[in-house]
Amino acid sequence: MESTELDAEFRALVDFARGSRVPTGFATMDAKGEVDLERPVELWISARMTHVFALAQMYGIPGTEELVAHGVNSLKKYFHDPVYGGWYSSIMATAAEDGNGVPVNDRKEAYAQAFVILAAASALAAGNHDAGPLLEDALAQQEEHWLDPETGLVAESWDRSFTECEDYRGINANMHTVEALVAAGDVLGDPQLVERATRILKFAYDRAGENSWRIPEHYTADWQVDPDYNVDEPAHPFRPYGVTPGHGLEFSRLMLATRGSRALRDLPEEEWLLEGAEELARTAVADGWEVDGEPGFVYTTTFEGVPVVRARMHWVVCEAIGQATVAAAVAEELGEHASAQAARQRVDEWWNYAKPSFIEAPGRWTHELDPSNQKAGGTWAGKPDVYHAAQMVLLPRLPVAPAFAAALRDGMIN
Repeated sequence: MESTELDAEFRALVDFARGSRVPTGFATMDAKGEVDLERPVELWISARMTHVFALAQMYGIPGTEELVAHGVNSLKKYFHDPVYGGWYSSIMATAAEDGNGVPVNDRKEAYAQAFVILAAASALAAGNHDAGPLLEDALAQQEEHWLDPETGLVAESWDRSFTECEDYRGINANMHTVEALVAAGDVLGDPQLVERATRILKFAYDRAGENSWRIPEHYTADWQVDPDYNVDEPAHPFRPYGVTPGHGLEFSRLMLATRGSRALRDLPEEEWLLEGAEELARTAVADGWEVDGEPGFVYTTTFEGVPVVRARMHWVVCEAIGQATVAAAVAEELGEHASAQAARQRVDEWWNYAKPSFIEAPGRWTHELDPSNQKAGGTWAGKPDVYHAAQMVLLPRLPVAPAFAAALRDGMIN
């Protein structure tokens, strides 16, 4: 992956993302790359786009500072619940007459709330003055409503008033909470946030170790594995049945990144982070890559590694490339040159698959392919956002730690 190619693709992704802007945030885009006004404006998309635009601002792409300001304003003004606090999960594309957002889904969801922390941290690193109070509010909300001090994990969702908590618990929301906490910890220089992220990673490490290095996705309210959850809806976009190899890869990368951030904060070394990262990636690749005679990663498997949903998702191959990129850097740091070379070969193999399979044109990624690598949309219709691809093309030019925003703020891109 040449730097010039990565630079061009990041710029193209940012240019494509500009088209998602609507009055109250950033909306889902359809397969043609046009705003899909029949769908609500999602918190997770608006926050992820704000994060990407903040990275683009620090990267030096013109016109992105105003997009960051728009994103931060949407999170502070339109998505924010003025009565109970927290953030609506989705809103209308236009505001009410009183200037507030119009909720479509007024539940509070940990997955989306994590991206508010990520967006605020990145915007703060980019110099947005409103992002500091937003980040402070988001971290306070997490401690008040989401974080279970006994387990160190976050709940899944609440009703609007934070009075009824969903019984379900999920690893996906906790994974992105790790990402957000490490990003905020690196931007703020706060080791306690990195410690909090590490505690979540240890839970994932322990559960994966009990299940042949496959991470259970779904749990009861007391954090017991629920292996049959969504067995009748196996291709769910956020809560698919079984095991998700893409999350094994994503957790692996986050373990390596968190290990690096811990070193920057002079926190004690946790040797299991290296072991977990290696075992999760090895298992995810063995279970997911080219297991049905066609190139690509399957979406889900059973707990025995048998494919269930064989569609190919763009985010999975992006995370595979990202994980192998970081793994190569860590292996070089440890003097394991053969392992580093093997990881770089995987990067090239998966990038050479992704380019003709998923990229229609610069910056325009198809989000889902069928098992024959033809365009599909059973789980992901359209082109919702650019977050996974944008981070993937930045990773080869950044250090393992600190996280994206802090690294770009500090001029650590090569």
